[in-house]
Amino acid sequence: MPDHFTAEENMQEAMSTTEDVEVPSNESQHSSRESEDQHSEVNHEPIQERYENPSYSRFRRVASKTIVSFGQNDPENPVNWGRRRKFLVLASGVMQVMNSTIGSSICSNAIPQIAEEFNITNQAALVLPISIFLIGYILGPLLWGPSSEYFGRKPPLLIAYCGFMIFTLACAVADSYTSLLIFRLLNGMVASAPIATVGGLFADVHDDPTLRGRLMAYFMACTTFGPIIGPWVSGFVAVVSWRWCFWIGLICSGATLPLVIFMPETYGPVILKRRAHKLRKDTGNSSIVSPLDVESHNLQEMFLITISRPFRMIMHEYIVSLSSLYLALAYAIFYLYFEAYPIIFQGIYKMSPGVSGLMFLPIGIGAILACGVFLWYDGYLARAKARNAEWAFIEEYRRLPLACIGGPLYVISLFWVGWTSSPNIHWVVPFLSGIPFGMGYLLIFMAMLNYLTDAYETLSASAQSAASCTRSILGAVIPLAAKPMFDRLGVAWACSLIAFLSLVVSIIPFAFIRYGDRIRANSKFCQELKRLKEVERLELEREERLASGSNELKSVPSCNTGGSMTRIDTARSHADKASIIC
Repeated sequence: MPDHFTAEENMQEAMSTTEDVEVPSNESQHSSRESEDQHSEVNHEPIQERYENPSYSRFRRVASKTIVSFGQNDPENPVNWGRRRKFLVLASGVMQVMNSTIGSSICSNAIPQIAEEFNITNQAALVLPISIFLIGYILGPLLWGPSSEYFGRKPPLLIAYCGFMIFTLACAVADSYTSLLIFRLLNGMVASAPIATVGGLFADVHDDPTLRGRLMAYFMACTTFGPIIGPWVSGFVAVVSWRWCFWIGLICSGATLPLVIFMPETYGPVILKRRAHKLRKDTGNSSIVSPLDVESHNLQEMFLITISRPFRMIMHEYIVSLSSLYLALAYAIFYLYFEAYPIIFQGIYKMSPGVSGLMFLPIGIGAILACGVFLWYDGYLARAKARNAEWAFIEEYRRLPLACIGGPLYVISLFWVGWTSSPNIHWVVPFLSGIPFGMGYLLIFMAMLNYLTDAYETLSASAQSAASCTRSILGAVIPLAAKPMFDRLGVAWACSLIAFLSLVVSIIPFAFIRYGDRIRANSKFCQELKRLKEVERLELEREERLASGSNELKSVPSCNTGGSMTRIDTARSHADKASIIC
């Protein structure tokens, strides 16, 4: 017992008299404790001999606090995790998105059976099971995105996923149309959690923009495949019972639940907060804190700041607002197709609901081709960087050219399906229009969402929450106008109207390529993140010089960090505070 107090007092004394303090990793802690047991005192041998291993960590005294942050090779830093652990995060995120997006359209081809059971004759009311789910997509991201930046990624995702399963079950046993709509609204709210959070999840574990972009491509492919799987399922299953659409959705989501449960926490600031708590408990040193602990805001103030951030970003950030506008229109048209395709293929070509659901297949093929285009451009960009092409190092050229390809394809597909849907033209012709539609849709989303992630980095969850909220508003509203619009304008001119709107907004990525650097230069959020990264870079350079022996540091006894390798420094605490200050 006396030895424990001696070690603790010496540690506190060292931390009060020196700016940097080295903390060994778990193996070194074990040997250090053996030494303490033998000598009953702290070994103060020179720092160069004892702490030259890069696995050691540092404390940095800031005012009356000692702030903890990740070391360069810290194994608890999600960026430094092994491939298996990162793959678990990827698989969990992708499957959550798949279940969420399948749920959005799972009952799309079961609407006639639902209407028959509940005696619904109002055409506008028949669109509500899908539209009201998308209204949940509007409300949910305002909670889940900011929550993931304060409480961590896993708690909101796990709570939301369990809620998704509960409300899917509730939809399956709903005894009235009103209760079905209420459960669909709640289902949409919880289903929006992975949509709003998974982009930030991938950014947590991968700091390489190239790899992160590829993961975002897979993420976006899932958001495309999910909704088009829904009509396939409901088109055939609804013949038995429309309730089986939801039972199948529940079975699929239940199979994914273990991935969500065992997914590790990936959000760095929250991991550091837990680490600081453990260090305080193990050492008795109450001055050890994480960057989140340093903030003077109380929980209510902090949560209000984070939950209001998506609103502030969409109001004041041109990149967020214009990207959200483009994504919103593309997304709304995508969900408009769930109303338009039955009009075209069941109405004009007299197909059954099950067969008409298969007409979405080319959209999936187009999405696969879009992934191929993405990977080709990724390689092309890498080769350009290897030969030091000037354009390859401009932020806007990293992803936005994909949207410049996808936008025209999207517009062409809308004119194509509109002007070839006729009894005099074989159904295969409008059927094939789904290929450029799927390519264009996914390329637009890949480019614009990756641009948001790259531009806002640690704040990407809030930026994507703003985009998700905006597109869900249009996605919920525009399909309500589908039947009246197609009845009044006809298929050709209804499709032409949305094609012309798409043509107008397709100039947005071109404008970003031309003016994006100026926009980011005037962005409060982007500039603050840039400043904090520069502070971090300079601090790391200073510490490397210190580690090489330019300054002598004082050694201190070991403290139990649970096998972690921790560096505590001012610069990284600034970087972690970026999710709070803006």
